[in-house]
Amino acid sequence: MMKYFFAICITGLLFNYSVFSQEKNTTHKVEKGETISQIAQKYNVTPFDIYQLNPDAQNGLKPNSILLIPKNGNKQKVAVQAKAAVKTAATHEVTPKETLYGIEKKYGVSDQDLKKANPSLEKEGLKTGQILVIPSKNSPKPAAVIQEKVVYHEVLPKETKYSISKKYGITIQELEKRNPEIVSNLPVGYKLIIKGAAPKVEKTIPVVETKKEIAKPNPVKAVKGGSYLNYEVKPKETLYSLSKMFGMTQEELITLNPALSQGVVEGMILKVPGTSAVPVVESKKEYAVLSKKMGSNDRKKLVLLLPFNISKIEGDTVNSTAIRLKKDKFLNMTLDFYAGALMAIDSAKQVGLSLDVKIYDSQETKNTSNVASLIQENKLQEADAIIGPFYQSNVEKTAELLNANQVPVISPLSKDLGNSFSNIYQTIPTAVAVKNAMFDYMRAKGGNIVAVVDKKKESMIQFITENHKDVKFAVLTASGGLSAENLKSLFVKDKINYVVMETGNTGMIKSTMATMMSAMATYKVQLVILEPNETLDTDEINFVNLTKLKLMYPSVTRENESPEALIFEKEFKKKNKISPSAFATRGFDITFDTMMRLSQGQKYQETAETMATEQVDNKFEYYKKEGGGFTNKGVYILYYDTDLTIKEAN
Repeated sequence: MMKYFFAICITGLLFNYSVFSQEKNTTHKVEKGETISQIAQKYNVTPFDIYQLNPDAQNGLKPNSILLIPKNGNKQKVAVQAKAAVKTAATHEVTPKETLYGIEKKYGVSDQDLKKANPSLEKEGLKTGQILVIPSKNSPKPAAVIQEKVVYHEVLPKETKYSISKKYGITIQELEKRNPEIVSNLPVGYKLIIKGAAPKVEKTIPVVETKKEIAKPNPVKAVKGGSYLNYEVKPKETLYSLSKMFGMTQEELITLNPALSQGVVEGMILKVPGTSAVPVVESKKEYAVLSKKMGSNDRKKLVLLLPFNISKIEGDTVNSTAIRLKKDKFLNMTLDFYAGALMAIDSAKQVGLSLDVKIYDSQETKNTSNVASLIQENKLQEADAIIGPFYQSNVEKTAELLNANQVPVISPLSKDLGNSFSNIYQTIPTAVAVKNAMFDYMRAKGGNIVAVVDKKKESMIQFITENHKDVKFAVLTASGGLSAENLKSLFVKDKINYVVMETGNTGMIKSTMATMMSAMATYKVQLVILEPNETLDTDEINFVNLTKLKLMYPSVTRENESPEALIFEKEFKKKNKISPSAFATRGFDITFDTMMRLSQGQKYQETAETMATEQVDNKFEYYKKEGGGFTNKGVYILYYDTDLTIKEAN
C-alpha cells in the first residue's frame, strides 16, 4: 500500500515542477578523449559518485556533454582484490565499454590467468570502476610494435551500430571511421572492419538493390500484383534450395538478383516474389541513449493526467481512506504509477533538464473522465506532451480534443484497441506484436521453427498458419497427443530447432519436453512459448528441464539488474518504504523517457519516428500504424538459463 505517499497526492495534484540541477553540485563539460576516471580525479571524487548523479555516463562519455559533479565527493572506493595484491603487481581500473578481451590483449595475459588473479570476474563479471590485479611480469605492450590483426563482423538482423560498438568495446564514431559506408545506414550482411586495416574490396558482400528495376533480355514471369519482398539468405542455403523455396528457376532468381551470379553468400538480401510464403522482415530502429540537448531557455511543458478520483474518495462516507487503500486496486495502481513518475521528475533534476510538469486528476471511470474541462480550463493545447489518461476510451477522447494541435497523447497502460488518432502513442506493445517479435528473433538466428499446438488452441493455429507460413506443425495423434517420432523427424541438423509449444495439457508438455531432451545429443533444440503458460509453473513440470531446454519467450518487460536499475530500486525504496511495483517502474520509465525525448530539441513525434529507447524495464520503439497514431514494438526476448536465472537473449 502507498499510505506513506497518499498525503502527497491529496495536497499536490495541481502543481508545477521547475526542474533544475541542485546547487550542491557543480558541472563539468566533457572534453574529447576524457575518461570518467580522469574527471573523477580532477574533482577529487570517485567514478561511483559521478555515476550516481549521471546514470547515462555508464554508457560512455560524449564530447561537450554536461556532467553533474558533487562538490563534496566522498571517497567511497570499494574494497577490491588490488589491496590484497603484492605491491609489485600491476593494477588496472576498468573504464566504461572496456571488455575482458581488450584488457587481456592490452596486458598480454590469458583469460585464465586474469580470472585467477581476480576471482570475482567469474561470478560478477566486469564492472566499470573496478580495480583489476594484472599478473606480474606483464605490462602494456607498445601499440607501435603490435601488428593488429584484422577483425571482421558481419551485420546480423536487428543489430545496430550501438550494439556492435558495445560488443567490441569501441565507439560508434570509431566504427564509422573504419567503415564510412555505414554512416547513413547499416545494411544486414555488411562485413564491417572492427580492428586493423584491410582493402576496401574486402569490406562488402553483395547486397541486392531493391528500389530500381533493371531491364533484362529474359524477364521474370509476372508476379500477381507486381509486389516483391526482401529475403535474407540463411546459412547452408544454395541457389538450388532458394529456387525451390520461391517456386522459380535458378535463371529467373538470378535475373531478379544479378549478384547471385557471383554465388550465394550468407546474409545477402534477395528480392523475391511477393506471393512467397516467407514473411517480410521489418527493419528496426537503432536504440540510442538520450542525453540533454535542449537549451535551458527552451522550456517544454509536460502534463500527466492520472485517475486519483479525489472527489470520489472524499465523498465516500462508508470507507476511510486507509480502508479504501486496502480495497481499491485501481487507486493503488495509480499511486504506484504516480510514485514512479515523481522519481523520474527527481531524476530529471540530476541531469539538469528544464521542464514544466503539471499533474491533474483525470477523475476516470472506464467510459467517463473530466479531460474535456481540464483541457479547456488549463490550456492543455499548449502542452508538448501528455501522459495519460489510463483507460483507452479516455485516451482516445483526449487525443481527439487535441488532434488539431497535434499534442502527443501517450497512453501509459491501455491496450491498442478502438479508434485511433494520429497523435496517440500506445506504449504497451500489442499481443500480435509480442508474438511476431518472437518469430522475427527465431528467423534472425536462422532457426528451423516447429510448432506443437494443442487442437483446442484454434486461434493460435490460425495465427501461425496465416502469418508464419514457414512454420512446420508437428502431427498429433488421433487422441490429440503428440507424435514423438513425427516431431523428431522435423528437426534439422546444423540449425537450432525452435519448438513453439502452445498447450496447457500437462501430458503434452511432458511429452514435448521428453522428446526434445532425447534429441539433444543429435540436434540443437530450444523450447519456446508465445504466451504465459501457468502449467509450466506447477510442480508436475521439472523446472530444471525447462532450464536445460532454455525455455524462451517474448515479454513487454525485463528483469533488469544493471547498476542503474539497482540505484532506481534503492532510491524508490528509500523514499516510499516499499520496493517498486511493475506499475511504479512503468511510471518512471514512461515519464523519464518522455522528458528525455522532449529535451532533444525536437518535437516528440520526430523522436518517435527516429529514435528507439530503453529505460529500466521497458523499451520504446514506435512505428506508425496504418489506422493512425504510433504503436510500440519494443519487446524483450527472454530465456531460462542453466544457472536458474532469466536472461535476455542476444
